Amino acid sequence: MTTLPPAPAPSSAPAPAPPGGSYDPAATTSGGLTGELARLEAQADLSFPEELRILHELGLDPARGPLVEVGAGSGAVTRRLRAAHPELSVTAVDIDGGLLSHAAGCGAELLVADAAALPLPDACAGYVLLRYVLQHLADPRPALAEALRVLRPGGLLVVTEVDASCWGLADPAFPELASVHAKLAKAQEAAGGDRAIGRRLTRLLRGAGCADVVLRPFATTNDDRPTADFAPHLGPGRLQPLVASGALSLGEFALAADRWNRFRTDPDAYVMLLGLTAAGTAPACAPTTAPAPAHSPATPPAPPR
Repeated sequence: MTTLPPAPAPSSAPAPAPPGGSYDPAATTSGGLTGELARLEAQADLSFPEELRILHELGLDPARGPLVEVGAGSGAVTRRLRAAHPELSVTAVDIDGGLLSHAAGCGAELLVADAAALPLPDACAGYVLLRYVLQHLADPRPALAEALRVLRPGGLLVVTEVDASCWGLADPAFPELASVHAKLAKAQEAAGGDRAIGRRLTRLLRGAGCADVVLRPFATTNDDRPTADFAPHLGPGRLQPLVASGALSLGEFALAADRWNRFRTDPDAYVMLLGLTAAGTAPACAPTTAPAPAHSPATPPAPPR
């Protein structure tokens, strides 16, 4: 039986946001950092083939590199990029040096830095990739501005995200879990994140100054993978830290665990996860844009990504 730590005492002051915005690798899933490293690997293994297909459709060419991966984390995607294209020069960037150290040995240059202040020269890259990064930033515009600064004119900026309102579908569905999953979205919003950012991607890229902006949705289903492989997204692991913080009750967690067990053992269960990749090219000169109006992130109930 797992013993959860007691919920912290209430405080009138909000807890400081982790260095990576709303993303805290030690408090993202069950098992702390070890559990998160495993989740990141499983997540990348599940969807990277589709993500790589889109990169190829967008014109990924190792000869036009290097590629700067901002928010590379533990290197789960970095390793897969290098395996697919060993000749592609890759710089993996993350604000969390401890997390990034797990990417060592993959053949990429590792750089500890903030996405909004990259210690890279202007126009030094052919590609910049931000994968599941913007949803964790209170204001994604500085990170996009930096991405465009380091891109050569005509270089490609690629952003992959989700939107909680159109995450995909599951059958059978369990409506009783809507309020449970809504608490995950609310917790991310309280930390400065936005799980509904997918709907804003093309507008964000255009507002940053990108040209030729396109959107390429992709789907991953259990037609091709075992249902158990979808545990990083549908399983209760992402909810356990909410129990530890007091945001979710043990009863709610038990309900989510029970429904996941029912789902994964149902031979007729079906799941489709939808990802959104937006891309645009860097302009001939650094753009100057006025700040976009403030928005209130929507947080419709949806299973965690």
